[in-house]
Amino acid sequence: MSTNTTTWPDTDRLTGTAESPWINNGKKPPASRLRTTGRRRSVPYLLLGVLLVLACVGGFVLVSLNSGDRQAVLALARGVVTGHVLTMQDLRQVNVAVDPGVAVVGADQAVTVVGRPMATSLSAGALLTPDAVGGAAVPTSGQAIAALALKAGQFPTEVGPGVRVSVVFVPGQAGTASSPPSDGGTVWPAVVTSVTAAANDQTTVVSVQLTEASARQVAAVPAGQLSIVMLASGGR
Repeated sequence: MSTNTTTWPDTDRLTGTAESPWINNGKKPPASRLRTTGRRRSVPYLLLGVLLVLACVGGFVLVSLNSGDRQAVLALARGVVTGHVLTMQDLRQVNVAVDPGVAVVGADQAVTVVGRPMATSLSAGALLTPDAVGGAAVPTSGQAIAALALKAGQFPTEVGPGVRVSVVFVPGQAGTASSPPSDGGTVWPAVVTSVTAAANDQTTVVSVQLTEASARQVAAVPAGQLSIVMLASGGR
């Protein structure tokens, strides 16, 4: 009588610690090898993370060092022209690194410039300097200032320093000079620098800045034959 004997692998069924034949034929590496490979692959990512952290820290330190030399100063929030009276809406605070030889107006000095006229024209974003504020002693090169004696109705009541206007020749009534200046011109672009009401409230003196040639033409026009047209900012 023959007996069929089945030989089981040397396996502890309770613990399952014995190796099965399919493990040794190269289909699946041992778990210890998988753990070692995983650790090797994670090392470059750890190094990359450390380098990123160091770069961020270095950038923060650099910015901190640079910002330590910055000052809070005043800049223009919008463009202004000569004669414009500064308001808080015209100004904004900026933090910049300023060379010791550059004159600026500190942000804490805003009250000293608000309400004062501009001595020059500046564009938006320009830093405000002490010399840029205050009445202009003389017009800039090629420019001149002419005074216009105007009555009510010859200029808009909204006209003020810094406003762009057109000075317009108006023919006189019969029996008075009615021809435009002999050297030509009937409309002159200008910028108002000041407005002063006379004591009798019948005449207002409006000073305007324009080119030298235009100023001569305007000055030659008899009183009462000039009017002012107020323009939009940047208009002609």
